[in-house]
Amino acid sequence: MNESHAAKVGTDSPRATYQDVLDAPPHKVAEVVNGKLYTHPRPAPLHVIASSGLGGLIGMPFHFGVGGPGGWWILDEPELHLGEDILVPDIAGWRRQRMPEAPITAYFELAPDWVCEVLSPLTRRLDLGGKRAAYAREGVNFLWLIDPDARSLEAFKLRGAHWALINTLFDDAPVSLPPFDAIRFNLGDLWPPHAVHQELPSKPTAGAEPELTETLK
Repeated sequence: MNESHAAKVGTDSPRATYQDVLDAPPHKVAEVVNGKLYTHPRPAPLHVIASSGLGGLIGMPFHFGVGGPGGWWILDEPELHLGEDILVPDIAGWRRQRMPEAPITAYFELAPDWVCEVLSPLTRRLDLGGKRAAYAREGVNFLWLIDPDARSLEAFKLRGAHWALINTLFDDAPVSLPPFDAIRFNLGDLWPPHAVHQELPSKPTAGAEPELTETLK
């Protein structure tokens, strides 16, 4: 749904619910932000490489305590139920002192301590808009934004109700940033070889990939 169409929908339209997420096609990622249902395809290769790489680099020392302090749950694509919003970050982390045991439900109602979103042409506006605002509202302390096309990492700390930029790193810069500054790794480990990266289109070609779908009930 484009912006002009969305603007014509009445504000009294029914808000999307968890049932809408359950009814979404199984091959799509479904989220509810500000009462709207958003669905989008599974991530593209550059996105997956960056997300999986970061999860591994942080997961071993912080989730498993191998070569690091431990004390965290580091999880890929957890489903978060935060108020009326249903969000699926690329990676999220909880300090185990806040969440000693994982819930037995299919989702998490406790806001994470750290969230990472990997930006893509399809989801960038949602990640930087409604989802980032929801993370601030729920008191997520740290937010990382990975951009595979720009080969960059932006790290933010929540101060009051607003995100304060900690640092922006590019290419193969060394990374040692809160809340994971007990370790250091190379940002370049998140990217494929440069020649491969250049061969992949930075934007989806027409008709090659479905667009982010916004649904108002």
